[in-house]
Amino acid sequence: MAPDDAMRFTLERVRAGHDTIAITGNVLRDYLTDLFPILELGTSSRMLSIVPLLKGGGLFETGAGGSAPKHVQQFIEEDHLRWDSLGEYCALVPALELVAQTDNNPKASIFANSLDQAIGMYLEQGKSPSRKVKGPDNRGSAFYIALYWAKALAAQTEDEIVAKAFEQTARRLEENESKINEELLAAQGSPLDIRGYFLPEPGVTEKQMRPSTTLNHIINNL
Repeated sequence: MAPDDAMRFTLERVRAGHDTIAITGNVLRDYLTDLFPILELGTSSRMLSIVPLLKGGGLFETGAGGSAPKHVQQFIEEDHLRWDSLGEYCALVPALELVAQTDNNPKASIFANSLDQAIGMYLEQGKSPSRKVKGPDNRGSAFYIALYWAKALAAQTEDEIVAKAFEQTARRLEENESKINEELLAAQGSPLDIRGYFLPEPGVTEKQMRPSTTLNHIINNL
């Protein structure tokens, strides 16, 4: 069966609500993680794909929609990364839930539930990256996920040790919100060299992705 025939057959079954095991490989994967999210959300980077594995475990991923090269180009030219990591944040939730279930780890469940709450706040507050330089980018979004996640962990009552561990971090992130945003925005606007495209130099890239001294100090002292 040709790939387009296999895809049509699969979609007819999916639309009818039938369980379907497909061997169409990346064709089906691209429909689920790229085409449909682009049509419904405008981008596939804001969705989560969960693929259970036959022997347990799972694959948790987001789509790219072919936009990654443009994001890298803008990052190198303007030091502004507009990639939205929402799908990756969402993928962490079921990954932590799987750890909680398979390893009987209640702390992993607390981290999963708290991250889920943080993602909800991220969406409600509209903290997705802007497309234009000198607006909040991926690094700003990551800061807000960290802030909301730390606050959720500090507020939960299931594990007092975890709550106390994140209480100070949540407070310091919130108190320094304006300063951190200023430092993140100040880093943008100039070309940069990460010494590679497919394989950039990790140390150089990390430095560019962590331009806020204030945020780095808080995270490093967690």
